[in-house]
Amino acid sequence: MRIFIKLASYLKWVGLFGFFGFVFDSQLWKILWGFWIFGFFELLFTLPIFIQSLGQLFAMFAIPLKNNPVPSVSNYKSGIQYSLPFKGKWTVVNGGVDKELSHSWSINAQRYAYDFIKLDDKLKSYNGDRKKLENYYCYQRDIIAPADGIVVEVSNKCKDSKIMWNNSTDPLIRDIRGNYIVIKHMENEYSLICHIKPNSFLVKKGDTVKRYQKLAECGNSGNTTEPHIHFHVQNRKGFVLSAGLPIEFKDIKVDKIEDYNRYDSRQINSGFDYSMYKGKYIHRGQIVSNILE
Repeated sequence: MRIFIKLASYLKWVGLFGFFGFVFDSQLWKILWGFWIFGFFELLFTLPIFIQSLGQLFAMFAIPLKNNPVPSVSNYKSGIQYSLPFKGKWTVVNGGVDKELSHSWSINAQRYAYDFIKLDDKLKSYNGDRKKLENYYCYQRDIIAPADGIVVEVSNKCKDSKIMWNNSTDPLIRDIRGNYIVIKHMENEYSLICHIKPNSFLVKKGDTVKRYQKLAECGNSGNTTEPHIHFHVQNRKGFVLSAGLPIEFKDIKVDKIEDYNRYDSRQINSGFDYSMYKGKYIHRGQIVSNILE
């Protein structure tokens, strides 16, 4: 089924040639026009993600209207300094507090989000067969509470996504977040941790959690290309219409990765001076860890 959906996502574009049927009188163009039916099949099987994507598109316009000004490093000061949601050394592969390095600047809820994985000395995230989840260094690693709080939502409905042959996301996912947990840390400040391993939760809705407490394990559920932890803080419980909040960390160690461009060719250039806030704000291309656990 996954192969069929992927093929459908490509074959639907053959339908573009059908437009020549308005100019040339040939049965061929009518046949090619029929390839649009593959787009229908793709939409049918990926409808939950399509709906979530529409919600995020709507939120791009709604959130700035609901949150004026939109939270930023210059105008928002959290009452909490956070810890990293894992043990040991991990690599930041997405995220920053500026537009150049942001996880998803236009998607406001994820504007200040981070993706974390574990890399070895060769800048590889796995050893052996890349299609096997257990071969990834971060898979099944502990996820811990980034600060004290109350669990307000837990979702454990998704299987781990498959590792696809072309480094794309699994087309059969039903929630971008996969399995996730939402923790309320204070009024209008909630953390969201996504892509959690199925059935690995050690807490439930209503539980009080303490900083560094184990919550679950890293998995590959949801919209992922490989196992990792997605972490961000938002001003409401809900995912789509929340404004993302810049995260200030405390008691963490930050190191630069030499030759990081061998893993990720994207440039690490920013107009924001992270050196002024070392240990508070982090960005893509750094190795980070908690000092105290």
